[in-house]
Amino acid sequence: MADLQISSRILIPDSEFRFTFARSSGPGGQNVNKVSSKATMHWDATQSPSLPDDVKRRFLDKFASRITTQGEIVIISQESRDQPKNIQLCLDKLRGMILEILVPPKKRRPTKPTKGSKVRRLNEKKSKSQTKANRRTSWD
Repeated sequence: MADLQISSRILIPDSEFRFTFARSSGPGGQNVNKVSSKATMHWDATQSPSLPDDVKRRFLDKFASRITTQGEIVIISQESRDQPKNIQLCLDKLRGMILEILVPPKKRRPTKPTKGSKVRRLNEKKSKSQTKANRRTSWD
């Protein structure tokens, strides 16, 4: 198993991952009953020295619901009948999660409505008001 390369500045060594294996569920004939191909990856995201602090903070914020009480991310893969492929799929899922939050979001700058948009809004209000006024019957 090799280290997980996320970007040029982020490399997670394979010593930080802990894998457990079990028999997969679902169809598969006799193979499913005798081969432990389901891979479960545990990674301590809170204690990992591999993630920069800003990336770690965003990761923990975004994926807080997936973190266990021990601070671990648990990723399961049982799509393949091959154990090494399931290990690679777990690593790919983690890479995708980290790439999702790698770039910090832009800060929102509040803007004021333009003069044109204010005029258009007021004209629209007058138009709607006029339309509704025309529907009314006068009792003169």
